[in-house]
Amino acid sequence: MQYKKLTIIGTSHIAKQSLNEIEEAFERYKPEIVAVELDRKRLHSLLSEEKSHVSLSQVSKVGLKGYLFALIGGWLQRKLGTTVGVMPGSEMKLAVELARKTKVKIALIDQDIEVTLRKFSQRLTWKEKFRFMGDLLKSVFFKKKALKEIGIDPERFDLSKVPEKELVRKLIIQLKDRYPNVYDVLVRERNTIMANNIAKLMHKYPDETVLAVVGAGHEEDMIEMVRKRIEGKADVV
Repeated sequence: MQYKKLTIIGTSHIAKQSLNEIEEAFERYKPEIVAVELDRKRLHSLLSEEKSHVSLSQVSKVGLKGYLFALIGGWLQRKLGTTVGVMPGSEMKLAVELARKTKVKIALIDQDIEVTLRKFSQRLTWKEKFRFMGDLLKSVFFKKKALKEIGIDPERFDLSKVPEKELVRKLIIQLKDRYPNVYDVLVRERNTIMANNIAKLMHKYPDETVLAVVGAGHEEDMIEMVRKRIEGKADVV
């Protein structure tokens, strides 16, 4: 999506296609500000190539459920990344490296990971926990069936590419339906924060071109949120 001097790219964190799209965007748009779906802790983790964003010593800060979610999610992403040859977050790391190379501003627009995980711990219900375990087991032992249930053709599914927008939309709808609290914490609230931060950047630097790099699951809602804020239809908070 491109709006005024803003371009938002929706990526997959383990897709080679996303790396190519970011390189092409830098060449095409010559951004003066690069906004990435990161906070300081995750940026440090990416640049130092640490394996985990959250250590065992931080359980008291983020809660046990948030810690386990980060642990399992990180392991799963690394496993999938090894399969396709692209490590999780490579596209965010590339965007930061290109920004540094071209000496442009870098904006970290996401919420602090500890805040997100703490909210996850506080709001995840027992019902969602049991559903998660069931879905996880199904995805491991009945992978093809699980993919078909969410509208994905297992024979055509390609992890090296960013999912089609319609598929992303279906996945978000399913997440919202089956895990409403997880959706609120991981998607809706962060979309609002990131959209606000992008709008603030555009108000502060009205003559500069902004390139925003976010996960594909955030892109569609954020486009509408940013549009409303920079058109004055909503407050930037």
